[in-house]
Amino acid sequence: MQRIEPLRKPVSPGRHGRSAAAALVLRCLTAFLGGYALTAALATLVARLLPLSRVEATVWAMVPAFLVYALVALWCFHEPRALRVAAAVWGGALVVGALVWLLGVRP
Repeated sequence: MQRIEPLRKPVSPGRHGRSAAAALVLRCLTAFLGGYALTAALATLVARLLPLSRVEATVWAMVPAFLVYALVALWCFHEPRALRVAAAVWGGALVVGALVWLLGVRP
């Protein structure tokens, strides 16, 4: 005889549902806004450090920036710990942005 499983009640959006939604919102904001901030800061730093003319350095820094942004966004959703992702992306953006600010405008 085949055993029939009882129907499971739908899970109400309680504490677990809200925390999962908050983690997803954190990941989305980190991936889209934080990833953009980190990638823009990295591209600016690379363009500042390359020994080329301003235009050439900007182009050479921006080309791999698209790949970096995509990789950061993918990692934001792949990593199991949302706080680790947020700390790495936002912290990296702050550190690289501070380095760019300390270097100043390219002569």
